[in-house]
Amino acid sequence: MKKLAFATALTLAAFTISAQAQEPRRGGTIRFTAPYGASFVSNDSHVSNQIQDEIYGYALHGMLYRWDANAGKPELELAKSATVSPDGLTYTFKLRDDALFHNGRKMTADDIIWSYNRIMDGTKNYPGARYVSRIRGAVEVQKGQAKEISGLKKIDDSTIEMTLTDKTNPGFLFYSAMTAILPAKEAQAPDFFNKPIGLGPFKFVEHVPGSRMVFERWEKYYKAGKPYADKLVISPMGEAAARDVAFRNKEIDVSILGSTQYVAYKADANLSKGILEVAEVFTRNMGMNPSFKPFSDKRVRQAINYAIDSDLIIKRLVRDKAYRAVSWLPISVPGFDKDAKPYAYDPEKAKKLLAEAGYPDGFEFEWTATPNESWGIPIVEATIPMLAKVGIKVKVKPVETSALGGVVVGGDFQAFIWSNTSGPDALSQLKCFHSATPRSSCNYTTFKNAAYDKLIDDASAENDPAKQLELLKKANAMLQDEAPVWFFNYNKAVMAYQPWLHGLQPNATELALQRYEDLWVDATSPAAK
Repeated sequence: MKKLAFATALTLAAFTISAQAQEPRRGGTIRFTAPYGASFVSNDSHVSNQIQDEIYGYALHGMLYRWDANAGKPELELAKSATVSPDGLTYTFKLRDDALFHNGRKMTADDIIWSYNRIMDGTKNYPGARYVSRIRGAVEVQKGQAKEISGLKKIDDSTIEMTLTDKTNPGFLFYSAMTAILPAKEAQAPDFFNKPIGLGPFKFVEHVPGSRMVFERWEKYYKAGKPYADKLVISPMGEAAARDVAFRNKEIDVSILGSTQYVAYKADANLSKGILEVAEVFTRNMGMNPSFKPFSDKRVRQAINYAIDSDLIIKRLVRDKAYRAVSWLPISVPGFDKDAKPYAYDPEKAKKLLAEAGYPDGFEFEWTATPNESWGIPIVEATIPMLAKVGIKVKVKPVETSALGGVVVGGDFQAFIWSNTSGPDALSQLKCFHSATPRSSCNYTTFKNAAYDKLIDDASAENDPAKQLELLKKANAMLQDEAPVWFFNYNKAVMAYQPWLHGLQPNATELALQRYEDLWVDATSPAAK
């Protein structure tokens, strides 16, 4: 691990020095890719929990906070300052006075309050509700018991007061496009999302489904001199082979690499010069639905973990472009226990647990999976003979990547395989397994355990950071034992970039999410003009 950290540090250091060698250049087009599907789910960023849609959301929208990838923490974006009350629950935000929507209207407190109330509409199941629900009174809105979030108060047009349900840094809650601030009045127009407007560095031009989203520079963006590029084109490319061809032909500026490409690009003398590696806060896993009887028994869930040789799959299929998962929290999150050991590959133990649970001859289940090579059907196919050795038969149910979120939130699965956010805030991510968290937010396996709930509740109320961390470590260890999922791996994200593109950041929350206002292309780019 130390060698890995040192090597990564050297890579990032060299990357930073290279990026700083030139002054940013104005103009040209950035040609980005959205690599997690063949399309975008919606023009409405509140609708989707897919990173695919976050990728365009970072261009179009502004959020209350932004993620500082270099510092590894959130920072204010749409507010100039935030003060917190002595009890740590109430934040008073002084909003920026220079944040303009793409129609030229100034953002006010009303826009933030309306956006968060919209997200809590209980009839819509907006995924950002998992974050907004941490504001006092938000759940009442979700349940239809109130019309407005009581914990959000407008002091004046430039000041809002936010009271949270528990002590947490709101920066961890409100930096994603799922919580984007929309223009309150304009967004209620029936055709608004045909040509949406936001507060981001680029304004919407067109969306050609399955082909591209096109944006142009917002001249009145609040950061002076930014964005640098005149135009941004984001093309959905879910197939790794298509991205590879486009990148080698210099038709796109970046490409997220799959495991096969990772090996090939590292071995290429030229392509290896433009590689950025980051340990991301994502856990690849197989979620098990307890409404399917075998998976309601902990012993069966543990047996799944013992029956699969995860290390072999990571080495052979993922090509070491991952870190073995121990429990839910990844290695880059403070609550990760470096002394914890993952499930061993032990088919005999798996058989014993299955017999104890009443399944001596095993059982058959349906596994929902996408074509993704790193956490989709190829991985499922690798586990099939391993599971068969302990009597478990698998029937694969293929779905498109863009449809997976809807399938899971709807509970229409016996098991699924996915890559889910598991950081950077340990408390927020472990709350996904609290019994009070609905499936529509992030408790996809509807996990329920009273002892676990108490650990999370105690951690939420704890003022001492060290004591809180210990409680979170215990909760993470309990998840490993309860095994609501098969713990597969933590993602090592790898991005290939062209030599003319500058300003990329090592974003551990998702490498494909970049601050487009900071990116620029030099004169050697084919799209420099």
